[in-house]
Amino acid sequence: MTTALTLTTGPGAVLTAAGEIDMSNAETFAAALTSAVTSAAGSPLTVDLTAVQYLDSAGLAALFVQADHIEVLTGPILAPLLEISGLSEMTTVRWA
Repeated sequence: MTTALTLTTGPGAVLTAAGEIDMSNAETFAAALTSAVTSAAGSPLTVDLTAVQYLDSAGLAALFVQADHIEVLTGPILAPLLEISGLSEMTTVRWA
């Protein structure tokens, strides 16, 4: 069963995720990231995770692959995970 995840692109270079990102939908998330990074045409893509309640290692792996091309916007739920994983050392992570 696939976990609920909604992905939308906003004005400018923004990809917004809502729901949970886990191994059941990480490929969809990774594909959306790749597509949005490509569409951003060299500008950093903002990945808005403020509405994500859960992020597992498969979702983190997708973020790490694109770390050179993204900035992450997060809330208090995921911020410690992004710091402990080391992602915050590889890309900009901002709190909403």
